Amino acid sequence: MLYENTEKQIKHGQTTKEPLLVTRPDLPPLEDFLPYLEKIWQRRWLTNSGQFHQELEARLADYLGVGYVSLFSNGTLALVSALQVLRISGEVITTPYSFVATTHALNWNGIQPVFCDVDPLTLNLDPSKVESLITPQTTAILPVHVYGNPADVEALEQLADVYGLKIIYDACHAFGVTYKGQSILNYGDLSVLSFHATKIFTTMEGGAIVTNDAKLKKRIDYIKNFGFADEVTVMAPGINGKMNEMQAALGVLQLEHMPRRITRRRALAGIYAKKLKNVHDVELLHRPDDVGHNWAYFPVFIAEEKRDIVYEVLKQHGIFTRRYFFPLISHFPIYRGLPSASPENLPVAERASRRVICLPFYPSLTDGDVEYICDTFISVLAHAAEPAMAHPEWI
Repeated sequence: MLYENTEKQIKHGQTTKEPLLVTRPDLPPLEDFLPYLEKIWQRRWLTNSGQFHQELEARLADYLGVGYVSLFSNGTLALVSALQVLRISGEVITTPYSFVATTHALNWNGIQPVFCDVDPLTLNLDPSKVESLITPQTTAILPVHVYGNPADVEALEQLADVYGLKIIYDACHAFGVTYKGQSILNYGDLSVLSFHATKIFTTMEGGAIVTNDAKLKKRIDYIKNFGFADEVTVMAPGINGKMNEMQAALGVLQLEHMPRRITRRRALAGIYAKKLKNVHDVELLHRPDDVGHNWAYFPVFIAEEKRDIVYEVLKQHGIFTRRYFFPLISHFPIYRGLPSASPENLPVAERASRRVICLPFYPSLTDGDVEYICDTFISVLAHAAEPAMAHPEWI
């Protein structure tokens, strides 16, 4: 036994034995939300672009520094609808290093995903490898701003201009992120956000499509409401993707807390970085200086042969991490038969997926929690090559 779990918790000021999860939803005080619920009960307008829905769209556009926001019931429906709005078909070049919803949205639209490898520094879609994958059937590029780190928007958009392709950014990790002083959401034809419970801005479930084109905003709003333009006119085969009033009301309240939460996330990231940056066999995510980060995740990268051992043993100490993103989307049975899914075509993504481990990261963590996580992680990592680590009795 390397150390007693409770003693280490006390040493670092961690006063609870509750598990330290990879993320935990940030919610406002319940008493602050009750007046919003009272207004919903008084109005009895629960959905179909109610007052809170309209208010949140306007406030988000202002907060994020974008033209228009169209709210959805979740981020996946937003992504499915974004592809519909731009009439994307054929093949779309995308990344295997993401949550599976990115590729599922293509599948639901009858589009063939073409997997491209990622950049070794940012783990975002590698523009230098995109061009060789473009065919006459290619209609768009679907990059992801992984962990909130912006993709190489200049290089990707130059390729899109040359080949006449659309770009839809999966920006589900990138709420509030800026690049060279402006919102990362202003790049591409459309950007899609998620407000899932795991995201830094949450409406329990929820999502949005972001655009700077007023006409496109109108088409998006048609699509998410069955295609209705008015009471008797249907413009397109739409879907029911609307956000309800309770989600929207929570979002309005959540926005008030975002500056404080981002500040706290930055502080926690500083503790993690200070503790881990010089640890042998630990590599931190590259974060460019010209980016205003939202600190959505704290991934680290360790030796492949140690990663799963560390992941399992940390659970025994109440630390629940995640292997974002493992396995790659290209490994799932529904996609691994695609020519582009071959591991030989995706060496950087393959290696990253076998090395990554995301540590607990949310504003309600204490400094002591993070100290405990780091010290436990460092100790477990140092012993991960020992034969006894393969057995539960090691703890």
